[in-house]
Amino acid sequence: MTFAALTVLLTILATATMAASAAIQAVRHEFDAFGATVLAMTTALGGGTVRDLLIGRTPVFWITDLTYIATTIPTALGTYWLATRMASGNGRRERLLLRFDAIGLALFTLVGIGVANQAATTPVIAVIIGCITGTVGGMIRDMLCNETPTILRRDLYATISLAGGALYLGLATIAPDPVAIGVSFAAMLATRLLVIERNSPT
Repeated sequence: MTFAALTVLLTILATATMAASAAIQAVRHEFDAFGATVLAMTTALGGGTVRDLLIGRTPVFWITDLTYIATTIPTALGTYWLATRMASGNGRRERLLLRFDAIGLALFTLVGIGVANQAATTPVIAVIIGCITGTVGGMIRDMLCNETPTILRRDLYATISLAGGALYLGLATIAPDPVAIGVSFAAMLATRLLVIERNSPT
């Protein structure tokens, strides 16, 4: 699989997971299906949009390739339908939201670095662009739901993204891309899940 094809695959997976996290958040805040779809669109596409604008990559990715909108809408509606049928008050929705968000954070961080590398940015800028891609969507989601963004809490959210991005760039110099991506993704996801578990009420 070529690097470009791998980036597209990761972007689709990241888009789906962040759309799912937004749909669950929408149910928690009693949005209707349309509101859930709007929230999912801004969450799943927001980080990549800011990234593309910062590096001068226009039109932005979801305008030139409708695959991402076609991924977001059915994922949002399907997740919304399932989440409305979950029992409320037992924390299950929030746990699912946080886990989807953790996956999306790791995937979008790697996607952002890949796009930054294609734009021939420096390694430091690539890591920053990866962090922006990984965190902005979740920040928009939380702000639209009138919640304090996770990135502003003691959750190591941006730190995990920055460290994971740096790990990927280091590994990419000594290992094939699939290996570097797999190891850095696993490291980010595992660390984020540990933080979530540590912060969960006992």
